[in-house]
Amino acid sequence: MTGPTIGSLRVNGATLHYEVRGQGPLLLLIPGGTGGASSFDSIADDLAAEYTVATYDPRGMSRSTLDDPETEQRVSEHADDAFRILELLSPSEPARVFGASSGGLVAVHLLTTRPERVARVVTHEPPLVEVLPDASEHRALIARVKETFRMQGLMPAMAVFAAGLKKDGDTTEPEAEIKLPPQAEARAEQTMANLPYFVGRIVPSFMSYTPDIQRLEALSDRLVLACGEDSRGELPYRPGALLAERLGTELQHFPGGHTGLTTHPAEFGELLRKALRA
Repeated sequence: MTGPTIGSLRVNGATLHYEVRGQGPLLLLIPGGTGGASSFDSIADDLAAEYTVATYDPRGMSRSTLDDPETEQRVSEHADDAFRILELLSPSEPARVFGASSGGLVAVHLLTTRPERVARVVTHEPPLVEVLPDASEHRALIARVKETFRMQGLMPAMAVFAAGLKKDGDTTEPEAEIKLPPQAEARAEQTMANLPYFVGRIVPSFMSYTPDIQRLEALSDRLVLACGEDSRGELPYRPGALLAERLGTELQHFPGGHTGLTTHPAEFGELLRKALRA
C-alpha cells in the first residue's frame, strides 16, 4: 500500500498535522498519552482496507504546533480539533471514531457535543476518573504529580504517576520487559520528547475532566467502552468498567493492558474492526 496523504489543518491556536489513507467511510483515530499519528501505524493500513483512516498529532504533540506553547490544554478544545478534522474529511457523513486513553476522553466529549457528526465511538481505557466513587483520591494523585514535576522534574513525576495507576496494594515490579514491535521502538525518541508536555499540560487537565453522563446515557447505543484484558484492577481500567455498568452496555476486552495497541497490534486491530462494525 502506498504511504498516507499528509496534510496540515489550521485550528484555534494550533496547526495540526494529519494523515489519511484508504477509502470508504471515515474512521478517525485519536491517540492517547504521548502518541501521535504514528502510534497507529501498526493498524492503520489494515483498517484502510475498509475505511478512509485519518490519524493526527494532537495539538502540542510531535508535528502539531501550538501558537503559544504555554497555553493550558482542555479536553473540549482537543475535541473541537477532532471535529474540525471530521468537517474537513467527511463534511456530509457522520464518522466512526476510536480514542485511546486520553484520546478516549476527547472521543467521549466529541460524542456528547457533536453527536450528529459521529456514527460510532470506541474508546479504550479513557481515564474518566471523575466518575469513580474515590475520585478525590485521584485528584490528590494528580496534584502530587503536578507538584513533583514542578519541584523535581520529569522522571520523578512519572514515577509518582505510574505508582498511582497500579492495582491497589500492587508494589511489585514487572517480571520481564515486554519486547516491543520495531515500529514502537522507533517511536521511542519522539515519545520521550513529548513527555514533558504530556505530564505538565495534558495529565492535570484531562484527568480532571467530567463527562456528561446524561448525554452518554442518551447516546450509549453509539458508544463502545473497551479495556485491556491485563488491566483489571488498575486505575485506567476502572472508569470504563464502571461506566459500562452504569450505561447498561457490555464492556469489551482487548488484548494486553493499557498499551495493548502497542504490544498486541494485530489482535487489537482485529477487535477494533469488529467493535466498529457492531
